[in-house]
Amino acid sequence: MKRIITIIFVFLFFVSCKQEYQPRNIDKIIIKSYQMDGSSIRAIQVLDKNNIVYATSNGIIGYFSDDKKSKRIYYPVYQDSIVPNFRSIAVNNNAIFALSIENPALLYKVLDGKTSLVYEEAHEKVFYDALTFFDDNKHGIAVGDPTENCASIILTKDGGETWQKIPCDNLPTIAKDEAFFAASNTNIKTIGSTVWIASGGAKARILKSNDYGETWQIFNTPVIQGNGPQGIYSIDFADKNNGIIIGGDYSKPLENKANKAITKDSGKTWQLVANLQLPNYKSCVQYVPNTQGKEIFAVGKTGVSFSNDGGNTWQNVSKKSYYAIQFADKNTAWLSGNEKIGKFEF
Repeated sequence: MKRIITIIFVFLFFVSCKQEYQPRNIDKIIIKSYQMDGSSIRAIQVLDKNNIVYATSNGIIGYFSDDKKSKRIYYPVYQDSIVPNFRSIAVNNNAIFALSIENPALLYKVLDGKTSLVYEEAHEKVFYDALTFFDDNKHGIAVGDPTENCASIILTKDGGETWQKIPCDNLPTIAKDEAFFAASNTNIKTIGSTVWIASGGAKARILKSNDYGETWQIFNTPVIQGNGPQGIYSIDFADKNNGIIIGGDYSKPLENKANKAITKDSGKTWQLVANLQLPNYKSCVQYVPNTQGKEIFAVGKTGVSFSNDGGNTWQNVSKKSYYAIQFADKNTAWLSGNEKIGKFEF
């Protein structure tokens, strides 16, 4: 019995003393750039280290393979010859979903090279900003600016075959001139059954649901807010408790005033990162996977910044302008920008 107790103690000791991740020191990255179609690319979905899909402002849903240097392009067709302006993309069960921003909002599904329209919404105020699926691949969610007094949120429970909009009675009230930014498809984040959505404009707040969007809470943040271009542009979580938000004032991109904050309690409260620290305005922030929440990259038209201490301090690692960043693994990242896709590896 004594021997068994000793073995258990030793096991628990080694578990409790698991070595903490030692973050890397990165002072510069070299981004390989690929010229793409003459359009803005704000939405990418990484498939693996060599393959991504993307959606563009001129109605293209594309596939790009870095190792084969090949592209497959899909052109959605709408009966009124409307060219969708895509800012959102997601992949689920081998199907690609891309959502356009303006009236009418059009959500397309591409499977085996065939394109179908799975959701349409016509309203003078419609403007969808971001789209993603939950871990179970059955539930999906997209968020858009208010058409009434709440966020426009649509849900799917069948893997994207059908979508329904949540009534305002089931959502928190949005303030006048509070909305969302379609900057990088990253003002929304899911882990398990939990989803966080970040707002901007008159208010910079976090909408949160723990049950696939059935019920909601809303939390304040100290990020700069009050008028149209101010607020949160991107949100990410390393785990269910530790997250980061970033943004600022798009009209004053060099400003560092109250544009980034971190949470340790799953988004209920947020603490600003020191105002004098980099980075300035950014449109996308992402944790590097498998770094225990230590390593983070943020990108925007002001360049690329890196933190190796959970977002407390930052340094610029590239002056190149990009809208979004997404990691294939700990050592490989893809980026998207104006008429280009980028990639860097450590």
